[in-house]
Amino acid sequence: MLNELLADITMIVNRVGVVLARFMLSVYSDVALNNITDFPQNPLKFLCSCQNPENSNPSPNQDWTLLSILLAIPDWADTIKERGVRQKRSLYGHENWVQHRSSSRHVRHFVTSLSSRVILSLVPPVIVFTSVAAIIASYNSAVLMHWLPEFFPVLRASSLPYQLTAPALALLLVFRTEASYSRFEEGKKAWTKVIAGTNDFARQVITSVESPGDAMLKKAILQYIMAFPVALKCHITYDSDIAQDLQNLLEADDLAVVLSSKHRPRCIIEFISQSLQLLDMGPTKLNMLESKLSCFHEGIGVCEQLMGIPIPLSYTRLTSRFLVLWHFTLPIILWDDCHWIVVPATFISAASLFCIEEVGVLIEEPFPMLALDELCHMVHSSIEDIMRNEKLIQARVNAKRTIRYKKRSPNGWPTTSSEERQPG
Repeated sequence: MLNELLADITMIVNRVGVVLARFMLSVYSDVALNNITDFPQNPLKFLCSCQNPENSNPSPNQDWTLLSILLAIPDWADTIKERGVRQKRSLYGHENWVQHRSSSRHVRHFVTSLSSRVILSLVPPVIVFTSVAAIIASYNSAVLMHWLPEFFPVLRASSLPYQLTAPALALLLVFRTEASYSRFEEGKKAWTKVIAGTNDFARQVITSVESPGDAMLKKAILQYIMAFPVALKCHITYDSDIAQDLQNLLEADDLAVVLSSKHRPRCIIEFISQSLQLLDMGPTKLNMLESKLSCFHEGIGVCEQLMGIPIPLSYTRLTSRFLVLWHFTLPIILWDDCHWIVVPATFISAASLFCIEEVGVLIEEPFPMLALDELCHMVHSSIEDIMRNEKLIQARVNAKRTIRYKKRSPNGWPTTSSEERQPG
């Protein structure tokens, strides 16, 4: 009797795995086929054979293939998540904000749930805990229906421990998410300072370098300034192609020096510093321009600190262990009140709480969440626009300077300004 029940439970679990595998490989066939070589065995043969009604009793090889698919699910989910993390973000415009706050956003977000990398990354833990809930429910049902010997107990427990620990779990998740968001906010502020400092530095160079003999050197300095945010972005983001990003900003020889350097952003700062020393200007202006480099050094320091120092690992591990223990024992706690409803209840609880924890983990590394490529492109366009309009603006300002608005005072004496001087 016990062997037959275990065989039935094993068959049910296998069928559930087959259905899940079919669903994932059919809906996300492009992702699965691109990563099919990561599976220990080819799952497509197994799925095709499972669709054949004559092959209703799977062989041991097919069971092993199903196990291979189930073991490959975490790799599949991580591949989708990492691919989503590496996608380029875009800055919001007016149309984006209209869509963002539209009244139909809830329907749109729900319909696109299966394309969310956060939800897809939860497939492994949700499957595990839902399967555990189904197994516990099957076992308790078998005990209550006397399919097992009497010495097998029903797995049940008081809900009082959960009522006492639920606030602790809620606070732990809230603190974890808040700590991650504070890192995201710090990364955003650091890049705001870098972008503002880059624009201000370029403006100071354009207005301060006036000697015609420094025209080529001035253009080179502006190129280095535009290249710095790009180099910093490639320095702190994974799998960036700095050679491709800088090929249109730096000359070939300068780019070769930057690529050979171990720390590309500081190498560009050195280019800027050495170029400033060659300018024909007074020490006051030179010191003023040199002081602008401190913003770049500060940006590097903050970004490297956020990249190298995560939230204390003990905090992250405690949250993960708490969630795992909570959901492993949740079906036992809910059995007396819910019976077979413990399966959907565990599914909903795992999907909700692990989703909150997953969001905290994703935004803990802030830079993939920021539209750094768009910010670098915006800086490039802004500085190039100022360079194109520099002479036109100077001509207009000088034209205004030569115009003399003369007024006649009541006593007949001309004035040199448009405003009358007040006595005293």
